[in-house]
Amino acid sequence: MDLFSYQAQREAEETAPLAYRMRPQSLDELVGQEDVVGPGTMLRRVIETDRLVSLIFWGPPGTGKTSLAKVIANLTKARFEVINAVTSGVADIRKAVEESREAQAMYSRKTIVFIDEIHRFNKMQQDALLPHVEAGLITLIGATTENPYTSVNNALLSRSHIFRLRHISVDGIRSLLHRALADEERGLGKLHVRLSEEAENWLIQMSGGDARRSLNALEMVALSAPVGADGGVDVSLEQVQSILQQKQVLYDKSGDEHYDTISAFIKSVRGSNPDAAMFWLAKMIAGGEDPKFIARRLIILASEDIGMADPQGLSIAVAAYHAIEAIGMPEGRIPLAEATAYLASTAKSNRAYTAINKALEDVESGVSLSVPLHLRGTGYSGAARLGHGEGYLYPHDYPGHYVEQSYWPQDLEPRHYYTEESKDKGESQG
Repeated sequence: MDLFSYQAQREAEETAPLAYRMRPQSLDELVGQEDVVGPGTMLRRVIETDRLVSLIFWGPPGTGKTSLAKVIANLTKARFEVINAVTSGVADIRKAVEESREAQAMYSRKTIVFIDEIHRFNKMQQDALLPHVEAGLITLIGATTENPYTSVNNALLSRSHIFRLRHISVDGIRSLLHRALADEERGLGKLHVRLSEEAENWLIQMSGGDARRSLNALEMVALSAPVGADGGVDVSLEQVQSILQQKQVLYDKSGDEHYDTISAFIKSVRGSNPDAAMFWLAKMIAGGEDPKFIARRLIILASEDIGMADPQGLSIAVAAYHAIEAIGMPEGRIPLAEATAYLASTAKSNRAYTAINKALEDVESGVSLSVPLHLRGTGYSGAARLGHGEGYLYPHDYPGHYVEQSYWPQDLEPRHYYTEESKDKGESQG
């Protein structure tokens, strides 16, 4: 790198966002993932001894996946190649592989290939990596916000160690903010920013455990707040809320947040907790979830978990779906909330759901499915000559509209699928 290139790089770094400038330079600076790379962990040992195997870092945005890869790049003696799955394809993979082969042949030097957002590679692109990872020509480090068990090929998964990074804790985000406020070289130390306790707590809360979001928000606040007479910047809660306005809800309508949140919502309704159910419903609405998807899940829940304990529950869930079709959002949140509150608060029974599942198990197991003659249809010419309906007893001709007779295939012993159990065996009151 010549003098001009070095100067250009320095200027780019100085004008980069705060979150970029404050990226950790060592494992000790990486905050919030102590169970993954803390002292004594397996991953830390292989990084410090430069004995890396293929790795996949899985976690929400702003939890340190790329930062950890950068730290590894600083520590390893291997070549470090970076590929972004959004802008790269098979040709980029082949180029990296050829350069890795040359480095190994000429200098006996290993190559680490870091692929950011690896879940965005399709099957063909992931397959292009496989033989080279298997042969040890490259060591793969992938970063993904999506569940790798559903977004990465099984063959690559079996040759990689998966490490899950979690949202950074309140204390972790607080320490990052304090470090950025104090650091005069990479951070905001020269601005002498003084956050009130309430403003700091609000910044931490709105970050949602995302280090990048918290640091970028801090920078926006620090650069927007007025400078005091002493040259410092005092930031109050009111100023923070005015500058940042509304907190962004972390919600991916096609990823883990989608599936995990609807799961928490349904389990809260099933568990007869309307308050928790309302919280998860609010998260989905604020995150832009399809309201008809939520309503469909409530229809399923009303059938599966409310059932015969309160058949009206299904009618209310279906009505909520049709109300959303009629009025749309944001007003559609109201029938959704009504249906959620009703279903979470009413009695629960899964007897009908369990009954049909048991009956299907029998039907699919190979038992006799032949309809006995007395139960067969008689609504067509010639049915009587075939003996259809012969011996059938019409219940309304008998006292109480009931008569004892068999409704089962001739060779099948009667089963008990739908049981009239008491509340403590099959039903619960919300």
